[in-house]
Amino acid sequence: MATDVREYKYMSQDKKAAKDKSSASHNSKTNKYGSRGSAIVSSTKKGIAKKKISKKGMTKKEQGKGASPEEKPVKVDFQKASVNDSEKLQKVLARTGKGSRREMEAIIMQGRVSVNGKTAFLGDRVDGTEQIRIDGHQVKLTAQAEDICRVLMYNKPEGEMCTRKDPEGRPTVFDRLPPLETGRWVAVGRLDINTSGMLLFTTDGELANRLMHPSQKVEREYAVRVFGEINEAMLQTLRTGVKLEDGLARFQKITYRGGEGRNHWFHVVLSEGRNREVRRLWESQEVQVSRLIRVRYGDMEMQRQLPLGGWTELGLKEVNYYRKLVQLKPETQSKVKVDEKAMDNAKSRRIRRSVKKHQQRHQQATRRRRR
Repeated sequence: MATDVREYKYMSQDKKAAKDKSSASHNSKTNKYGSRGSAIVSSTKKGIAKKKISKKGMTKKEQGKGASPEEKPVKVDFQKASVNDSEKLQKVLARTGKGSRREMEAIIMQGRVSVNGKTAFLGDRVDGTEQIRIDGHQVKLTAQAEDICRVLMYNKPEGEMCTRKDPEGRPTVFDRLPPLETGRWVAVGRLDINTSGMLLFTTDGELANRLMHPSQKVEREYAVRVFGEINEAMLQTLRTGVKLEDGLARFQKITYRGGEGRNHWFHVVLSEGRNREVRRLWESQEVQVSRLIRVRYGDMEMQRQLPLGGWTELGLKEVNYYRKLVQLKPETQSKVKVDEKAMDNAKSRRIRRSVKKHQQRHQQATRRRRR
């Protein structure tokens, strides 16, 4: 390097300019790929040994900041951190029978729920070992594996509300359901007050949510009596699709079942459960629905011998049919006895008498309130 300096000192001006130009060209080539390359070159020239740094286990952020390779990443026990061992807080509370998931979400947002003495927040997960309180009162938790999934089939009559309590004192679909030691009955969808027929109840909120969700495309079949002139163009429009207030809707299948005069019976199939969807579709064709009965949910039809206002609990085979339909694990236990007889005339008469007595008691209570 010293000889280069001496030679440069005694060079003519033209040669110095040429030398400077050559040096600048060399430096630009050396720095072509940025400071990273130049740093390596300079360290090599100074005789500094280049360290071999393993980038394995370092994040991009650490590599950019030049984090020390001696710093080991924190080891995480993924077995304990797995969300498979925990459930959402609102789901656990709903299973205890304190309310629906939406109701539980509301009280969590209000700050009324605590987990191990600390206020809970929406999105918290629990594994069942925590101490959970609502408004200071401890909640008795039950493990999901210990709960037996139960499903009821209910023959809803017209005039009953699909709500737990009606402010006007009208009868509800929950009035005659069997009591539960833990948890509560969850209705699978709703039927309006003027619609009758098959309504399912279950103790498993997850099963109810999946059976109702449009993504599962579970079929519902209705028997509908309409009043008015019907032609093939109308039916084709209802099959193709009609734009309603909440989006496009259509019947997947329409079957004519006879009728007299201007009254006609049809069976229609849907794969979703929007509010009053069957009625609104027919009304879009300026046709009035005078009777509406749900006759099927999934592949299971309404039991014809089940009286209006009566319920029957489904056996293990039927429960597992609905669970498999929405990709849930099968149940191994049932409250229904294996040797229990199917619906017969004697059982149907007992249910009918029980329903009649319940209606009489409700009428008497209504008269007393009006007085």
